[in-house]
Amino acid sequence: MGSIVPLNFPKSKLELFQQDEIIYVQCIIRKKRIVLTPEEWVRQHVVHFLIQERNFPLSMVVVEKSIRYNGLIKRWDIIAYNNALKPMLLIECKRTTVPIDSSTLHQAAAYQKIVQSEKILLTNGLQIEVIDPSINFEVKSGLEAIPFYTSNSH
Repeated sequence: MGSIVPLNFPKSKLELFQQDEIIYVQCIIRKKRIVLTPEEWVRQHVVHFLIQERNFPLSMVVVEKSIRYNGLIKRWDIIAYNNALKPMLLIECKRTTVPIDSSTLHQAAAYQKIVQSEKILLTNGLQIEVIDPSINFEVKSGLEAIPFYTSNSH
């Protein structure tokens, strides 16, 4: 299946289900089965990475919520919060075939104007870019650039 390709995230124990010709994944955040699209494959690996490797509590990770931007309704992929309930990480996920480039950054920057997250993570599961808006939009690449959950308020 086209959705299931190796990513540059650790393997996650995703619960997959097949009904007819459709494969679903159990989302631990939304607590329901979601159609496993190529983008959802990436999104679920990021969610599991945040929880298992970066110690984010389930309650501090929110997936696919709508925001209003320039009169339009948009949906961001993931926001991870710190214990003060301030956005720590705004995450934009793309399928593996979509490059992480200036258009991806432009999309995330539009959400950032409203969300005001400490950092922005852009990933297609293969490329992993963490951007720090407070340091002149400095970019760091790779899993090691993804911050750990902190219980300290900022």
